[in-house]
Amino acid sequence: MADANLDPRSFGASFKTFLDQVVAQAPEEEPAIRRRLLDHFGTDPAALPVVSEVFATPDRPNLHLALEEFLNAGGTTSDSFGVASPYGMHGLTLSALVAPRGGGRQAPDMSVGPVQFENVTLDEGRVVACVKCGMFVVRRGEQRIAILVHGTDRGFRDTLNVEVMSSQRADAEAVLADLRSAMRKRNVYRGRVISLEQGCDGSVEIRFHHLPAVARGDIVLPEGLLDRIELQTVRFGRLREKLRAMQRHLKRGVLLHGPPGTGKTFTAMYLASQMPDRTVILITRRGVATIEPSCRLARLLEPSTVIVEDVDLIAEERTRSEPGRMSLLFELLNQMDGLSDDADVLFLLTTNRPDLLEPALAARPGRIDLAVEVPLPDDACRRQLFERYGRGLELHLANRDDLVARTAGVSASFLRELLRKAALLSADEGKSTAVDERHVSAALKELLIDGGALTKSLLGASRISGEGPVQRR
Repeated sequence: MADANLDPRSFGASFKTFLDQVVAQAPEEEPAIRRRLLDHFGTDPAALPVVSEVFATPDRPNLHLALEEFLNAGGTTSDSFGVASPYGMHGLTLSALVAPRGGGRQAPDMSVGPVQFENVTLDEGRVVACVKCGMFVVRRGEQRIAILVHGTDRGFRDTLNVEVMSSQRADAEAVLADLRSAMRKRNVYRGRVISLEQGCDGSVEIRFHHLPAVARGDIVLPEGLLDRIELQTVRFGRLREKLRAMQRHLKRGVLLHGPPGTGKTFTAMYLASQMPDRTVILITRRGVATIEPSCRLARLLEPSTVIVEDVDLIAEERTRSEPGRMSLLFELLNQMDGLSDDADVLFLLTTNRPDLLEPALAARPGRIDLAVEVPLPDDACRRQLFERYGRGLELHLANRDDLVARTAGVSASFLRELLRKAALLSADEGKSTAVDERHVSAALKELLIDGGALTKSLLGASRISGEGPVQRR
């Protein structure tokens, strides 16, 4: 007979208490990921050691290729799955995934999901789908391994985390060592032309570049000057094994200095094109914050060339967070000091203001092995430059010697712009490719007189008067 004193509300509360006790006493099902790893290792994975390593995001394609090589090695079988978490990848660790459930309330389960990939664009438009988050369970004979790869959520500094679990810590450490070795061997940046840029969050992005093909005949310098530069750069690299055998150090620095527009950067591009086996790392004023990672990458990818354009601008920079500290140039020089003697790393610096660099270089002697002035073109060089920049035009110049004399004191950049302006005037008249002295004279007047002092300075003709050749001192 029912208890007349038990009202529906009391009955409901009692029944709920009963159900809670039943649920609490029932055996709790293991989380799916823990269950998989328990089956894989044959023991409680929560008791196994985990070794982890953090990689910068630009290493994502290198890690992906290294992981592929590791998983495809002979005698290795593997399976993979993803991790579906309500929290994204924040707080995701192997230890958390294999922890046994305790009593009481549980957070939403991190369940099995698909492996996540992210497309990474490399040089020449090549795209590689790289693992962004995934678990790899690996068997090598009697050895059992679990590898978790995952990145970080947006809003955090970008990194790539790799955790390795094995029954022996030494085995996990060996897996990471194998991955690092394969990453060095298969590095996608080796032999390429790259630059580093730092984001607002401190992360570093690597960009690929394509240098124009420059023939030796395109370099117009005074007799013997290019040969001196090539000896310390191109031919030096070809002789590195002989120099090592002779116990000579391989790290070296070359400084190209001179007025603007004389061809310093163009010469650097030519030298880079003549050493295709080397990785080229470009550092510009926008990339001054990446001096340390750029030099670290140069050491990793040697033989390499670090090209620092307009290093005088870097010399004038100061760290914003700590005013009064030494210029970033000293950081560059310190990085050069940090290289081992047998590191085949070439530093190629260009500057328009060697006077700004001299105090720093004097304070750090031995970092620059060769300083070469790239001067304004002399008469012979200007004749060659007229021929070079006149390609594709029908030049009808009766008195080239007079034109060479009238342009004394200008840079190669000025002569290039002069013939471009002359070609524009000819085209504006309806002519096709014919350029005569009228066009050149009109272009010369526009650049030297009508353009004013600023135009002359920008084009490398600040030493020339508006009426004729450079004023002699």
